[in-house]
Amino acid sequence: MTSDLFPAAALATLKQAYPNTPCRIGHGLIGHPLLALDSLAELAGTLPADSVEHNLGAMPIGIDPQDIPASDLGIVETIRTIDESKSWAVLKRIEQDPRYAELLGSVLAQLEPVVRPRTGPMLELEGFVFISSPGSITPFHFDPEHNVLLQLRGSKTMTVFPAHDDRLADPRIHEAFHLGQHHRNLPWQDEFGAAGQAMTIEPGEALYVPVKAPHWVKNGPEVSISLSVTWRSEWSFAEADARAFNHMLRGLGLSPASPAPFPNRNLAKSLGHRAIRKLRGGLGR
Repeated sequence: MTSDLFPAAALATLKQAYPNTPCRIGHGLIGHPLLALDSLAELAGTLPADSVEHNLGAMPIGIDPQDIPASDLGIVETIRTIDESKSWAVLKRIEQDPRYAELLGSVLAQLEPVVRPRTGPMLELEGFVFISSPGSITPFHFDPEHNVLLQLRGSKTMTVFPAHDDRLADPRIHEAFHLGQHHRNLPWQDEFGAAGQAMTIEPGEALYVPVKAPHWVKNGPEVSISLSVTWRSEWSFAEADARAFNHMLRGLGLSPASPAPFPNRNLAKSLGHRAIRKLRGGLGR
């Protein structure tokens, strides 16, 4: 069911946009049995606790992680009652189940001819499934991966912002994120709204979201199911290392420039951080 998943026009659109520009493309994954609600509830019951997340859906665009209200339901019940639980749930790293690993591999294999010539091999392939109640909100945040979000049921509107605008996410937040010291959620200000591009997807449509592009999501009037297929690139790892290196420079009283967008490789800072990390590892032994 996944052969010729992306039409030629979709791959051509992605080729023109990748890796820095969000875009909408078509796909043919509608109706896959592994992505039906009952199958996803079953999967949720088998995944480790750190591979599932669920929250109430009535949240503001910007919210501190500590202020996110807890749900009284478990992950399986949340999914089975998603039409009325007023929640959103995410199943992380679905490739832990061999059936979903095969599905993820087949989807990403069709994107590889577009991706590899631009950013090299696709690294750390991971899949996520989002199940959302009508009208629920996923707050303003960013992610470190290249991401294609395939809409399977219902609709959602993602408002995507430029990835390299320091006004939207302070460089110190980027740096802390890559050091494991900051949650993915970002502080929100209403004046940010004008910089965003609202992109609605229906079943059979997908969105490409660039690395670290801030975004927030509002679900449509029906239950939504979306599959997110993600990968890292050597460029994305270099950006992360450069951010960590900048953190060390700030500790020396310097004010380093933010990493430059692709195709700049941020090589010096990346190699500098990797060398220091290796040295520290050796001293630790």
